[in-house]
This record gives sequence, structure tokens and C-alpha cells, in this order.
Amino acid sequence: MREYDKFYINGEWVDPVEPKSMDVINPATEEVCARISIGSAADVDKAAKAADAAFASFSRTSREERVELLGAICEVYQKRYNDIADAITEEMGAPTALSVQAQAATGIGHLSTAMEILKTFEFEEAAGHSRVFKEPIGVCGMITPWNWPINQITCKVAPALAVGCTVVLKPSEVAPLCGYIFAEVMHEAGVPAGVFNMINGDGAGVGTAISSHPLIEMVSFTGSTRAGSLVAQNAAPSVKRVTQELGGKSPNILLDDVNLEEAVTRGVMHMFQNTGQSCNAPSRMLVPRAKMEEAAAIAANAAATVVVGDPRVEGTSMGPVVSEVQWNKIQGLIQAGIDEGAVLACGGVGRPEGIDKGYFVQPTVFSNVNNDMTIAREEIFGPVLCIMPYDSLDEAIAIANDTPYGLAGYVQGEDMDQVMSVAGKIRAGNININGQSGDLMTPFGGYKQSGNGREWGAHGFTDYLEIKAIAGAA
Repeated sequence: MREYDKFYINGEWVDPVEPKSMDVINPATEEVCARISIGSAADVDKAAKAADAAFASFSRTSREERVELLGAICEVYQKRYNDIADAITEEMGAPTALSVQAQAATGIGHLSTAMEILKTFEFEEAAGHSRVFKEPIGVCGMITPWNWPINQITCKVAPALAVGCTVVLKPSEVAPLCGYIFAEVMHEAGVPAGVFNMINGDGAGVGTAISSHPLIEMVSFTGSTRAGSLVAQNAAPSVKRVTQELGGKSPNILLDDVNLEEAVTRGVMHMFQNTGQSCNAPSRMLVPRAKMEEAAAIAANAAATVVVGDPRVEGTSMGPVVSEVQWNKIQGLIQAGIDEGAVLACGGVGRPEGIDKGYFVQPTVFSNVNNDMTIAREEIFGPVLCIMPYDSLDEAIAIANDTPYGLAGYVQGEDMDQVMSVAGKIRAGNININGQSGDLMTPFGGYKQSGNGREWGAHGFTDYLEIKAIAGAA
């Protein structure tokens, strides 16, 4: 069993101010796989002061020095790549293939992308009679989730360091193992003391302390909309910048001319990737009413090909959800779908047949869902797909936008003019057409209650920069 009882503060592994531990549960076995320390406001204060002290010198480093540092981090990350992938499988249940090919891959991807962008990023420009300078904002607090853990750590840390900020990171206490290894990577890579600090803890203790600490100039948060609102409220008295990547209930509009077999299957498999635990998952599939029954049958057949089981066994395509809390929530929402009259095309409550341990959920598809049902309104964050009928394109767009969320949208069809027209009318930050996903240069973030700000690529630098205009310096 892993024992991670120290925090990384000011370039050293240190004991928590107030000893308190927490078990980490392997969701595939329901057994304790690690024990971590849980921090407090006192630990955050130490980390914030270390980061503030380090900012004075790190913010003045040259572009070349930071490029070299990011390159060193990439080199050590690559050495620990398999350790990170293995930790992700253990802590949140991602199948090994997904952990290796996608989860851990995003980490090195964000680091190397930030390094390449930094080489040519424009930190100053002319504006009339003035020069406008883009300067690092200061100490950045980062609160990251459990579903794509190393992805969310690196897509925040990489641009922050690239522009000269210092960092206080709180990984999810549910899936903290890869974050701990990442801190080891940063130490071995020679990140200067105080530039990167990591504290384990929960939202109520460490998260609240980060979002309210006066030395922390901005907070980057990824998680639920409810928790994101609390972060913003805690940050408001100190008027710090808050960027948020929050929940989603993303529509997937299948146009009338689409290849239905191909489009439905693609949507189902995307929905069940990462056991449905992605904020941008295409959880509401909209199809022409006349094709509802056919679409439901195709979806049920596609779901039947999903191999649910031990994430370490080759061939498993879907592991467990992350925790008992999540499992119980998903079961309740599946039951709500049944109770409210949605048609259960496949799946349902309880574990998959033959599995009696672990937080495994049946791949579940509901058809004939309307947008007033609980399963259409709430973010389920599990392998549950809602198929919804529409009678006109205007109605499809209205249904797609009838949600407090606006993270992602999906459109599939043959007529590209029509596809682009529909895509332009969906109020969401990321639109994917005909199965094409964004890459690491694509800005990621949402409208409405899905958050504010953007991560990934050059756009991901913006939130960590302040703008200074010097009049007369043109």
C-alpha cells in the first residue's frame, strides 16, 4: 500500500502542520490502496508564503530559462510515465489502455505544448502610443478533479510556469496518487524551491483556504458547478481572479441525413469512454423523431460491445466509477429515469451481471427522454446516455440550449453547411463535428454554468497573465 504522508512545500517534503490521514480506495476492488495526509489552512499558508517569496525571482526569469525548465520537466515525466498511468488506473479505475494512451498522455502533451508555445509567445505589443506588456499574475492556486487527474494538473501548471507564475496545487483527495508522483517529477526536474507546491486535502479545508488566501492572486478550479460557485464566493472578498471549468450536459445532434449506424455508435462509445466521467461527455443524443426506435436499437447493440470489468485486464474497455458516493448517485439517477417514464433500452440499476464487487455500473441507454426529466437535466457523470427526439432543427437547437450548462456540443451530418449552421447556434465553448475532437491547441472551456476562462494551448496562457499598459513607450 502506498503511504503519501508529506506535502511538497518550498522544494521539500514536509510533514503537515496538523497530522490527519485519509484512506484512498481502489474503486475496482473497494479496498484501501493508499493513505494520504489531509492538510489544513496552516499548510496552505506555508505554501502560499513560499510561492509568494519565489515569485519575486521566478517572474523575472527569461523565456529561455523557462523553456529549459519545461523541457527538464518533460524529460523526467517521460521517465515516470508508466508510474503515472499505473497510479491513475489504481486510484480512479481507468482501464490500463486508457490510462496509458490517453490519461497519462495528456500530461506530457500539455507540458510539451506549453513549452513550444512559450518559444514564440508575444509578451508585449504596441497599442497606439503605448506598449502593452503581459506579465505573470502572481501566485496561482489550483484545485483539480479526479476524473482526468493528470490532465487537469498539467493543463494548469504548464501555462502558469511558462509565463512565470508560482503555484499552490491541491489535487483531488479521491485520486491523489498521480499528483504526488507529479510533485516528485517537479522536484527531480529541478523546479526552483517555492515555484511549485502541493498539498493534499479536501475542499472544505484546503480548497477553501486556497480560494480565500490573500497571497494567492488567482484560482483555477475544475470540478462541479456547485463547488465552483463556492470557490468564487470564497475568492470574492480578496477580489482574486477565478477561472472555472465546471459541469456539462452536452447535446449530440444527429441531423436527418446522417449515417445513423455510424453516428449513434460513435456517440455511444464516446459517452462510455472513461466510464462516462468526463464533463464534456455527449450525454444527450438528439435524433429525428422518426428515427428514435432505430437509434435506440443501434445504441443498445453498441453498448453490448462494451467490456466492463477489472481495469488491469487486457480487453477491458470500461472500468468502475470512482467511488461509492458516485455509484450511489448514478444508481439513484438511473432509477429516476425509469420512474419518470424514459424507456430503458439497455442497462439499468445494479452492477453488471457477474460482478459483485467494485463500483461498476451497467452501460445504460434511455430512449424517448424529454428535456424535463431528471436524467436530462442533471449531470449524471456516469455511463448513462439519454436519447431524445426532435421534430425540427429549430426544436433540436432549442433543446440543446435548454440547459444551464454550455461546455460542449456535438453535431453529426452529411451537409456541411447545415452542420456548421447548427454548430454556430449551440451555446457552448467546444463544438465537435462528425466525430472530430479538438487537439491540445484547442481552447477548452464553457459558457454559462460550465465556467469561465479557457485552458489548453495559447489561450491557456491568458488566465495567468496581467495586462500592463505603459503610455508613451511605443
